[in-house]
Amino acid sequence: MKCGLIGLSTVGKSTIFNLLTKGNVEVRKYGGGTADEPNVGVTTVPDPRLDFLTYTYTPKKHTPATVEFVDVAGMVPGKARDGGLSPTLLAALREVDSLLHVVRCFAAEDIPHPQGSIDPARDAELLDLELLLADLAVVERRIERLTSDLAKHALDNAALGEKELALLHRLHDGLEAGTPIRAQLLTEGEEHLVRGYRFLSQKPVVVVANIDESQLGADNPAPELAAYAEEHALALVPLCGAVELDLARMDAADAELFMADLGIEESGRDRLIREAYHALRLISFFTVGEDECRAWTLTAGCNAVAAAEKIHSDIARGFIRAEVVGFDVLKAEGSWNAAKTKGLLRLEGKEYPVRDGDAISFRFSV
Repeated sequence: MKCGLIGLSTVGKSTIFNLLTKGNVEVRKYGGGTADEPNVGVTTVPDPRLDFLTYTYTPKKHTPATVEFVDVAGMVPGKARDGGLSPTLLAALREVDSLLHVVRCFAAEDIPHPQGSIDPARDAELLDLELLLADLAVVERRIERLTSDLAKHALDNAALGEKELALLHRLHDGLEAGTPIRAQLLTEGEEHLVRGYRFLSQKPVVVVANIDESQLGADNPAPELAAYAEEHALALVPLCGAVELDLARMDAADAELFMADLGIEESGRDRLIREAYHALRLISFFTVGEDECRAWTLTAGCNAVAAAEKIHSDIARGFIRAEVVGFDVLKAEGSWNAAKTKGLLRLEGKEYPVRDGDAISFRFSV
């Protein structure tokens, strides 16, 4: 999974990137919307279930799921309207699966806001508009090209071209009305038709409220931004980037004490990674044993053969049965063999819809 960090300048985006990846990229106080190459880092997905399985089995290897984060330069309002968004920025964002939109909710006199004031809901709307306008430009260019090709009878499949053109006109009308593509209720077939465009406003979004330390512990530290996120059906994760970065660089014992002092039950970093994971409708299933305990990433609703394919194509090709036990059962019984002895292990076929937390052993023949 690959997530892109976006935001206006001076929102603390690179700080969020550093705490997510435990990296050390330069944090600039004054953003300029430059076309620098993006920062890229990989982090593991925190999962107490895998930690428990590792503790239980003491395997030779422990392999959690991972997420790749891409931090692009701060975006400047109005650039997309003028066609001035950096090709480097656009190319990086089109490659990601979801977006983390960092919004500034903290005040700092030494870090002036480019819009002159702190207004999280306004800033969220400004950047959303940039994504819509970038997509609108792509749609308009494609409509013009398709219309010309259809008039010249230059397409191998004119019927498919007509279908795509009608869909693009619909998307165009929605974008002009301010509706992102993710909210335009495309069918599976329509999504497949425009998949190659990698529209920015079609990607799942998690809003990150970068709050001040004084706002920690508040029930609703960014009410206007929370209202905006709710209105647009977006997940919202409030966190204090500066504090969370300190936490991310501590060892586990010190971090636990620091969190207790601040009244934090769970790090914002863990919550944010989990929300990014869920935004893409991803789940984890596990393989366990003395050699390795591993979390595998799968899209919710996928079947047992798709899960087997994640491990190895030979397992999927020679699939016979999947031995399955849910994590809660496995934890309660203490081991795979104990669950099997009590008859709690299930034999499932190819079409079994894998559930989040399933531990699976595949029977196969090649």
